[in-house]
Amino acid sequence: MFGMTNPETALFMMCIFLFFVLLGFPIAFTLLAMGVGFGYFAYYNPETMDSLLDNRIFDLVVQNTYSVMDNHVLTAVPLFLFMGYLVERAGIVAKLFFAIRLASHRLPASMAVAALITCTLFSTATGIIGAVVTLMGLLAWPAMVKAGYDKKFASGVICSGGCLGILIPPSIMLIVYAVIAQLSPLRLFAAAMLPGLLLATLYVCYAIGLAMWKPELAPKPKAEEIPERSVIMKEVFVSFLPLFGLILLVLGTILAGIATPAEAAAVGAFGAIVMAYFYKTLKWQSFKESVFLTAKTSAMIMWLFIGSWTFASVFSYLGGHEVFEHFFKSMDLEPWQFLIITQIIIFLLGWPLEWTEILIIFVPIFLPLLETFGVNPYFFAMLIALNLQTSFLTPPMAMSAYYLKGVQKNNVELMDIFKGIMPFLLIVIIAMVIMYNFPGLALWLPTALFGPA
Repeated sequence: MFGMTNPETALFMMCIFLFFVLLGFPIAFTLLAMGVGFGYFAYYNPETMDSLLDNRIFDLVVQNTYSVMDNHVLTAVPLFLFMGYLVERAGIVAKLFFAIRLASHRLPASMAVAALITCTLFSTATGIIGAVVTLMGLLAWPAMVKAGYDKKFASGVICSGGCLGILIPPSIMLIVYAVIAQLSPLRLFAAAMLPGLLLATLYVCYAIGLAMWKPELAPKPKAEEIPERSVIMKEVFVSFLPLFGLILLVLGTILAGIATPAEAAAVGAFGAIVMAYFYKTLKWQSFKESVFLTAKTSAMIMWLFIGSWTFASVFSYLGGHEVFEHFFKSMDLEPWQFLIITQIIIFLLGWPLEWTEILIIFVPIFLPLLETFGVNPYFFAMLIALNLQTSFLTPPMAMSAYYLKGVQKNNVELMDIFKGIMPFLLIVIIAMVIMYNFPGLALWLPTALFGPA
């Protein structure tokens, strides 16, 4: 193309893709268009072509579409999405937040702690970041501000807590990663448990510490607002235990090796319907909305796969992956230097891009290099999973901030949300440093449950 070598064409293809993404074009169809356009050039051979449509790129698109439809691991995606949307729409989370808020009333920043614990539990019921931040932004943020909490602090709590869904299993992101990297989703779920709980714990500790240092940022609830202990126990029993039981059932069967992620997701979806029925919140309208949103989000993820696999196949065929491989090998890096460089690249990509594009397009560039540098693929996956939290928290494209701003509109300024997010962004980086120095956080549980990889 225009006198370029194939690897140069591959890099040009990547630059054009990034340019169109930054202009706001839909990611999945931009990937597909780039893949087909550049693929037509890559596979063009006038000697063997009978017509203009006789090109291998069209066979590749059909083959990729069939591969996505036939992938058993991806079956879990719509089921987990349905479970999450149903829990969200059935009002279960509102009950949960109220119960935890009462139970934690003695702690400093009790409402922030309740919001973070609710986000953590809700994240295990759904990997949908927008849903968690939006719902908690409507539910917990106004309650915190009404109680006298600082708006910046409240915003940081909601935005950071809402992002835990892509890290804490059962996470849609980990299922997608398992398919891309050809890793066991069961091992990935096990590997993510401790890092996810570590990050959630660090968030809670920061909220409590800040409230002890500056009590005016998070006032304690008034004594008359706290009901009797029997009322608190009843609320916890009715609201907390059923959802916690459902999460334990889903995660427990996966980690015990009793069920595949898809089977456990089916149980979870059925359990969410039963819970909504017993809470008398299962309305036909919310059920229809859950089905529609599940179909819409699943379709988007599947088209992303088709587009990205087509794009990646053409990029690799043109020699794009080899360019990066030669570049890293020529630098004569130590494994720790390789890890730091890759994490910085992913952190910077989080500014303009969302986790799906980073995971599906850029992570496969690094995967072949893991063996070269002797990096455990599951450890690398957990570093990526922690790092991807930052893609939702880094201005100017911090999507969690825009989700919160979208529901609170004029009640809070976007700059205040950004300022509130910053300490939590630093906590994510601290969590990555801790996990780097103690790799057992990611590797101990999968080895204990399933043996050496």
